Amino acid sequence: MTQPKCHIHTGDKVLVLAGKDRGKEGKVLQLNLKQQRALVEGINLIKKAVRPSEENPEGGVTELESSIHVSNLKVVEAANKKEAK
Repeated sequence: MTQPKCHIHTGDKVLVLAGKDRGKEGKVLQLNLKQQRALVEGINLIKKAVRPSEENPEGGVTELESSIHVSNLKVVEAANKKEAK
């Protein structure tokens, strides 16, 4: 089975077209092409309760980015894939 195509790539600057963060821009951090979802920096933040650990001895509530469907995103600025020599 072939991998589905997507108009968005990692590193692109995108604009959110729908949802609670409509109108905001961010950089694509990760793509899940199988589910057609993208993780965008600063978009679709959720709150998660975290238990105390060695890294975070106090625990508490942290905000994390959650994925958003690629149909709700529009490319504003494509990532430059050319490498400088």
